[in-house]
Order: sequence, then C-alpha cells, then structure tokens
Amino acid sequence: MKKKLALVLAGLLTCSLIGCGGSTDSGTDTPSDDTQTGNTPSQEATMELDGDDVEDTSGLDALIEAAKAEGELIVYGSCEEEYLAAACEHFQELYGITVSYQRLSTGEVQSKIEEENGNPSGDVWFGGTTDPYNVAAGEGLLEAYEATNASHLISDTYRDADGYWYGIYKGILGFMVNNDELERMGLDAPADWQDLLDEKYQGLIWLSNYNTAGTAKLVVNTMIQKYGHDEGIQYLVDLDKNIEVYTKSGSGPSKNVGTGECVIGIGFLHDGITQIVDNGYGNIGLVIPSSGTSFEVGATAIFKGCAHPNAAKLWIEYALSPECVELAAQNGSYQFLVLDNVEQPAVATEFGLDPENVMDYDFADAKENTTTYVEEVMAALGSAADDRFQTE
Repeated sequence: MKKKLALVLAGLLTCSLIGCGGSTDSGTDTPSDDTQTGNTPSQEATMELDGDDVEDTSGLDALIEAAKAEGELIVYGSCEEEYLAAACEHFQELYGITVSYQRLSTGEVQSKIEEENGNPSGDVWFGGTTDPYNVAAGEGLLEAYEATNASHLISDTYRDADGYWYGIYKGILGFMVNNDELERMGLDAPADWQDLLDEKYQGLIWLSNYNTAGTAKLVVNTMIQKYGHDEGIQYLVDLDKNIEVYTKSGSGPSKNVGTGECVIGIGFLHDGITQIVDNGYGNIGLVIPSSGTSFEVGATAIFKGCAHPNAAKLWIEYALSPECVELAAQNGSYQFLVLDNVEQPAVATEFGLDPENVMDYDFADAKENTTTYVEEVMAALGSAADDRFQTE
C-alpha cells in the first residue's frame, strides 16, 4: 500500500520560518570525512493527503519552500546506520534537499555539540535514547520547536514538554544470550538483574560504555531507580567484575552475541531481533528481566544555532510521519513505534516483547541527574575503568 505522508502543518505561524535560535550564516564546521551524503537523485517534493486531512497546506508549502531555499541538511544519527541512511535518502528524494549524515553514538553527539557550544556542525539529531538529549537541552544546545505532527504521539511521555525533542520509537532493555555457548558451558541463562552478579558469568557479559552510549546511561539510571542511589551504583560496581567489554555503541554487545564472542549482552532487545531475523543467528535468546526493566525513547531534535533551520523543522515533521518511522522495520530496526497512525513491526510482538510491560521510568530524575550519576559510577569503578571501555 502506498504510504501517505502525514505532514499536516496547517496554521503554522510565519515566525516558524525564523532561524534555530541564531544566525543562519554558514559558520559551522565542515562535516568530517566519514559524513555521508544521501545518493538518491533529488526530486520535487510530492505529497498525498486524504481530503479530510487538511484544508489549508499554505503553512506546509511555505516551510517546504524555505527549507528548499536552504538546500541542505546535516543529520547526526544515533540509530542504526541502515535506518539512518534510508531515512536521509528518502527525505532527500521527497524534497530535493541535499542530506549529509553521520552515524555517532548518543554520547559522541552530546560531546560534539557541547564542544561546538552553540555553533553546531549539524542541524538535527535522529535516534538514540533521550537521556543525552535531555542533558543537551538542559545545557541550552537544542532548539525548541512545536511540531504539528506531534499530535500523533500516543502519549506525552514521548515528547519533551517544551518541544526540545520528540520520540519516534520505544525500545525495551534486556539481555541477549548465546544459547549454544551457555549450553556448552553448562550454564543457565540469567533471568534477572541480580543473576548477572553471579561469579559463574565472570568474563561473559558485555555492556556499553557509560561515557559514550545512551544505552549504558539508561542502565545507570535504571539501576539507581530500581535499587536506590547508593545501592544502584554498588550494583554496577559489582556487575563490573563480570564485564568483559564495554563497547562504544549501545548496539555493540548484540552484534557479537551470535558469533559467541559475547555470551551475554546487555542492551535493547530489538537489536537482538535484528541479529536473529536479518543476520540468521538462531542461537540468540532474548531475556526480559523478571523483576522488571526500563525502556528507551528514541528521539529526534534540532540543534540550537543550526545553519539550516527550516530544513531542520521540516525534518522533525518528516521524522514524526509514517513515511519515516516505518522505514525502521524495513531496514533492520524493530523498535515499537510511538505514533498512532503507523503500522507496528509485527516481529517484535512475535518475539514476546510487550511495550507496556516496563517499569515506570523517572524521566525527570534522569534529565536532572544523568551526567552526575555517570560521573559517580566511573569514580566508584576507579582503576577498574580500564581499557575494557572502548571509545572506537
């Protein structure tokens, strides 16, 4: 069925066409050499809307024309590369706007825009957990924008109250295990968080780097919210004794479970589904912690001071449409979607994942304290924070 782009912008104020909190002069850095440009031939933007969907598209037309006049968009993506590329190339195809993109972990994006301090080399952030987004928003590095398509979000949980970021998907935190390796070793799979502390799993567990991966930041916040501040940090110190590798990216553990290099990986279970469905690793088991787990909200946002403010706003509207988010499952990303007008990836439910079976995650506490919590965990680890913490 041909998808219909849900970019309904009737009633946009003229002021929505002003810059992203700063000049649009090209004072930004040139993207690094590994930044990629969507290679789909540019076309005139096309759109189909049901007759009842919209009465006036003048606001949309004005935003599209302003975005096309800028002619360029630079995206930093913290979702998986295949999905990032597909979304960027499709946006370019729709609007004839040249899109450059680079895949970076959320921690890398956060560090990059902090260093650039209001003169960002990118325009928008796409994908990755909201904890680093909230830190960036609190530092004044994101631009608030009231998106029309945010009306399709299934809950206010999936947006920043002031419009600094919007959710596009939801992922459940859990364990991925190599069943063959566990059987060979005569070990049962861990069923809950406390099981991971058992010395029988020493050297078998992979997690991501607290400094570079939004996934690991979510793990920190989850443990503190589950067990309390001091007990949560102590849990992570105890867990460290069984960790073999801390990967730079949150999806790193999942990519090594099927081969057996990693026996137990902590991360988002949709990444495990990708390895099973797309890469054929039928030896991977998915474990939802029995005492409860948390979830990520994958987000998108505009960098304050960006060079292409109207293209950035158009990207946000696009990112909150079926045209964009349904590309995820077509490109190996099986997160639950958080819009009410989209088709959910059936495969996630087939693997027993329930997007509602999660703990009541305290986003306000995470927004306020993530940076401090990570610093406290790293300080508590002390010399244990060694070269197992990958940054490349």
